[in-house]
Amino acid sequence: MSESYVDYLYRYPFASSLAAATTGNELKLAASEQQKAFPHFFEGSLLQPRATALMLFILSRIVSTRFYIPPNLLKRMLLERDPVITCGAEMLRFEGFSACCSAYARVDISPDAYRGRIVSHGTTNVDFNTVMRSALAVVRDDDRVSMSIGADGLELKHGFNKIEEKKVQLPTRWIKGFVEVQAYQSRMEKRFSVGRVESIRFLRSLPSSTNVKSSFYVIPSGKGLRISQRNDGSGVRVGGTERLLLLKDLVPLSDGLTVFARPDGEASEWRLDCAGVTFCLTISSEPSRGFSGEGQVLNELTFTDTEKLSSVRSTLKWQSCVDIGEIARLNGLNEDAVRQTLSALGSRGLVGFDLGRGAYFHRELPFDMELIDDMHPRLKNARKLVDKDDVKLKSSDLESLQFEVRGTDVQHTVKIFSTHSQCTCPWYSKYQGLRGPCKHILAAQIVVDGLPESEANR
Repeated sequence: MSESYVDYLYRYPFASSLAAATTGNELKLAASEQQKAFPHFFEGSLLQPRATALMLFILSRIVSTRFYIPPNLLKRMLLERDPVITCGAEMLRFEGFSACCSAYARVDISPDAYRGRIVSHGTTNVDFNTVMRSALAVVRDDDRVSMSIGADGLELKHGFNKIEEKKVQLPTRWIKGFVEVQAYQSRMEKRFSVGRVESIRFLRSLPSSTNVKSSFYVIPSGKGLRISQRNDGSGVRVGGTERLLLLKDLVPLSDGLTVFARPDGEASEWRLDCAGVTFCLTISSEPSRGFSGEGQVLNELTFTDTEKLSSVRSTLKWQSCVDIGEIARLNGLNEDAVRQTLSALGSRGLVGFDLGRGAYFHRELPFDMELIDDMHPRLKNARKLVDKDDVKLKSSDLESLQFEVRGTDVQHTVKIFSTHSQCTCPWYSKYQGLRGPCKHILAAQIVVDGLPESEANR
């Protein structure tokens, strides 16, 4: 099975490194030079060097790990992926996906965990090479570590005196994963919160390996958590518990573990906080379910109110916590309209979601997001159905709109309700909307969006 890639050219002025300096160890992250007016987004020192370094090391491990290998894919060495960094307002965020896209990791560094300042705002991609990862693994609390994100000519004194060009083949699944994962996170609810000791006991109790088809439920047990093969109604579904084992080295440094999950059990997030530094691990329900292959954002990608999109986007100023009420006031919209528009902007890679704050944060991925539509076959096929006039409105009433949509060999019936949609096709029968809408529902929704308001609301 071949993988599609998006070529992207990154220019690095030096290789990222952790080198000895007069004031201690100095961490220098070589950023791709995309905003030449601001070669440095951030410069400062880390106040929690061991925890921060270890979190970044674990993130890099996740990025280079494949938790699931499809039967028709030979196991092979994959190109390493570079984490994405966002400097927004007072926050530094490092993000990355596992090679199979079933695990998303993010390290959030707040002002409580660094001494310095963000000079400008932006999103970039950094070179996490093997030497730097090895160095991060041995940082201790009494080490002095400073971080510089960007290209600074003074750092050439370490001997890296020429700009390196590194062409990165970015898998389309990575870009799709970024826009999909925020759709899952924004629908999650807080389920558990346990202390450090209970978190350590829980993670130590997890099996080191499981059958890829096995699913467990994490349920409360006294003050802690345990896994069970049965759900007592309060459980969080987890397939591939080996993904959670990556938290074992981090949890002794944390204040405890907080777990969020979607009500339908399709994804969960596991958060560790340590004095201003947070590690977030978001996993799909199964290792075989990569976020990139889902389709939760397909409805949002059909959102065509360009006036609202442009208006709300213009008020995004790299906020680390988007205030929906303030955005609504500035744009003359109600809060529900702002939430809908932010969800649509998230499907275009313009915002992420922070469950700890329960809010979106602004970031713009350093990729050509105009390619998003072309990366979703269901959306492309839905637009073709509309263009060929293969979507017919058959009836409407106060409860629903009913369409007839051409399939491969038959006509499918699609019903659009105010809260959900239904289709008679095999895709919908199999997944019941858990993996996003089928192409027939999408096509019908596109037609609904183009109907006069009086007809669409009948």
